[in-house]
Amino acid sequence: MPINDLAQTIASAVIAAGDPAKALTMQRFFKTGLGQYGEGDQFLGLTAPNMRQLAKIYRDCPPEDACRLLASPWHEVRSCALLLLVNSYADDDDAHREHIYRLYLQHTARINNWDLVDISAPGIVGEHLLTRDRTPLTALAASAWLWDQRIAMVATLTFIRAGEFADTLRLVEQLLSHQHDLMHKAMGWMLREIGKRDRDTLSVFLRKHQHALPRTTLRYAIEHYPAPERQRFLQGHY
Repeated sequence: MPINDLAQTIASAVIAAGDPAKALTMQRFFKTGLGQYGEGDQFLGLTAPNMRQLAKIYRDCPPEDACRLLASPWHEVRSCALLLLVNSYADDDDAHREHIYRLYLQHTARINNWDLVDISAPGIVGEHLLTRDRTPLTALAASAWLWDQRIAMVATLTFIRAGEFADTLRLVEQLLSHQHDLMHKAMGWMLREIGKRDRDTLSVFLRKHQHALPRTTLRYAIEHYPAPERQRFLQGHY
């Protein structure tokens, strides 16, 4: 999708707001080195408030133009594109939301770091599937693309906030053998969010799977438990 005048204007505004010193720190933080999960990604050095402000300024950007921005090599330009899509999804009618949802899933190859997933999956995929069939999450979780898998998991934050936990638990079970730490963290994060709302449901799940759960997932999930209970889970005494 070739870039047009509006997309170029937005990209230029993001690039102009960059901070080279912060960019170097961010490249290390987001693991852009050879063989790391963010290999080759390029940063401008914008903070999250910078990005939200730019997305607010250009919030009327059509979704097709936002998708053009996803082709950018700059991480923050892609971040701005996703914030624009989330804002647009929240504002428009059902047909338009369906369009944005489908555009989003067509461009997941460019949603290629954990922060990009986390700012967009709940507000688009999660919101869209909240009142719809959720089997698309199973396909995303079965994808060979790490970020599709994380989209599936983090999208369920929307369901958790609505008091619905079954899909999160189902996906954690589907991904129990996952090898990547970023998925272990996402799984633990979602389980922790369930526990904030319904500790009994989480405890039952953890007792069932405590020996199969990745250690990082378990640690994240039980962060808000009392210390003695955390130790029992970590020692496998339940």
